[in-house]
Parts: sequence; C-alpha cells; structure tokens
Amino acid sequence: MINENSHTQYDVETDEELMNHLNNIIQECKNKPGMLIPILQQTQKLYGYLPEFAIRKISTELQIPFSEVAGIIGFYSFFSTKAKGKNVIRVCQGTACYVRGGKDLLSAFKNVLKVGVGETTKDKKFSLEVSRCFGACGLAPVITINDEVIQRVKSSSVAEIVKSVED
Repeated sequence: MINENSHTQYDVETDEELMNHLNNIIQECKNKPGMLIPILQQTQKLYGYLPEFAIRKISTELQIPFSEVAGIIGFYSFFSTKAKGKNVIRVCQGTACYVRGGKDLLSAFKNVLKVGVGETTKDKKFSLEVSRCFGACGLAPVITINDEVIQRVKSSSVAEIVKSVED
C-alpha cells in the first residue's frame, strides 16, 4: 500500500510540474486493464491526497464516469480527498484497544491537538484519524504515527508523544 501521509513521491514545486507528473502517471497506465486503483494510489502519493481536479482528469482520461471513480475512492479507506497534515496519527478503536483505553486515548489526542477525527491542525503538522484494527491487539492500545506503530500508549503520555514528533 502506498503511504498516505502528505509527503509526495516527487520533489516538485509548481502546479505545472505536478500536472505533468499526473499526466505521465495516467499515460503510462491508461491502456492497461485494472489500472484505476494504481493510478489513484500514485496520484495520492504525488499530491498527498486526491484533489477533485485530479479525480476528474483521471475519470476523463480513462473514460470512466466520475461517480464510479468517486465511489471507488469512497469505498477504500486508504484514499483521501482531504489534504492531510505532515504527520498522520491513527488511534486504534478496535475491540481490544477500545476496552484497554482507546476511547480515552482518542479523547486525549483530540484535546492536545485541538482537532476532531478526520481533521488537520491549523499549522498542518498533524491529522487525526481512527482505525478499526492494526492487528496488534496484544499490545493495546495502539496508535500509528505515519508508518510507526506505538504500543501500550497511555492517555497521560499523549502530549509528550505529540511534542516528540514536533521536534
């Protein structure tokens, strides 16, 4: 799976360069069957999310109705149509994590970051999300920050965790 955080694959600076990369992604895959999801993944990696103009361009170029492309994006949780912060914090709310303090942990992150689930801090440093399970139930409660799994997290350590990521 392609990393969902805001870091992009290409070291580009202008909208024109981003659009050129998007065109290249589409053209390389356009005539191969089953390439919609890989194109969406590469586009998300390029922009850090899936902006509407890019979705419309992909829809047009692949001759797939916009509603169908949007439906696929909505179905898969790893796609995002909202820009994310530099660091994406996901708090597990699966059964084991929830009963071992996941609910309180989520509340602590909301309070420290001053955002709700699915939101990004004003400074664009953090996005807060929930997940249903990371498959680390024996280590509950668990969070991820970008691709790093942090286990047995206590609500009392949330401020310290956020500060360590900022530094």
